[in-house]
Amino acid sequence: MPTPSPRALSLAALPPLSSRRTRLWLLLVSGVVGLLVTLHYLPGWDVSAGAALGLPTFTVLAIFLAALACEYMDSSLGMGYGTTLTPVLLLAGFEPLQIVPAILLSELMTGLSAGLLHQRDGNVDFLRDPRARKTTLLLGSLSGVGALLAVWLAISISKFWLGLFITAIILAMGVIILLTRNRQIPYRAGGIVAIGAIAAFNKGLSGGGYGPLVTAGQVVSGLPAKHAVAVTSVAESLTCLIGVLGYLAMGQSIAWELAMPLALGALLSVPMATLTVSRTSEASLRGVVGVVTLVLGVVALLKLL
Repeated sequence: MPTPSPRALSLAALPPLSSRRTRLWLLLVSGVVGLLVTLHYLPGWDVSAGAALGLPTFTVLAIFLAALACEYMDSSLGMGYGTTLTPVLLLAGFEPLQIVPAILLSELMTGLSAGLLHQRDGNVDFLRDPRARKTTLLLGSLSGVGALLAVWLAISISKFWLGLFITAIILAMGVIILLTRNRQIPYRAGGIVAIGAIAAFNKGLSGGGYGPLVTAGQVVSGLPAKHAVAVTSVAESLTCLIGVLGYLAMGQSIAWELAMPLALGALLSVPMATLTVSRTSEASLRGVVGVVTLVLGVVALLKLL
């Protein structure tokens, strides 16, 4: 029996990647929280720290934690970041033109990082899986088209009936996912195109609702749930890039005091979210995606009515 090399022995002695990642994640999150709490209670530092950050330190902490939680859900299920965070920030007193560009910028950053870590954790293989690449390119290319159509049609179509139509699709896909969670569905590129066009249009019109449609639509069209979550992250980042560039082209500035804690909290959630996906069975993930899709559909319907 060959003797293991010193390098192999040293690697074997290291803790598993998941343990090291979890420890590093806990250290970073605790460090951010501890720093903000210390700045708040340290005599004479709260005012100066708040002036430097642009917001009171506890407000920055609350935004950071909210982004951390919402992006964990988004990167692990492919939906829920903007849909959940936007109304929370509105209730906190921020203006829509502060919120939307900041959220788009943070989603742009987290979508790309989530795609890289989904690849690293084996949830998808963009390099060797032509379906994953094709789906990402289809969804990404439809983003600009959907946004342009949204601007053109928004002036002539009732938002109530449009919202009702999109909500009905979300609810239907949630039901279909739950009914077929243990079945293998053939891949249909046509279904991806149809869902992607509707989702991009909805994003361009309302600023939200992209994740539930695209993630559920991919699962219904035959893509594995883990692949669908990863593809949604990358495709939505392309959509957000178009949105950010559009806002900048119109002369709208980024509210950095809001964007920075959003981006930091969202980015720190990604490593644990992709690890969660890699540790979850395909059938279980499809079931969770179906339930969350249904819940978001019901919430959207209640809000509409």
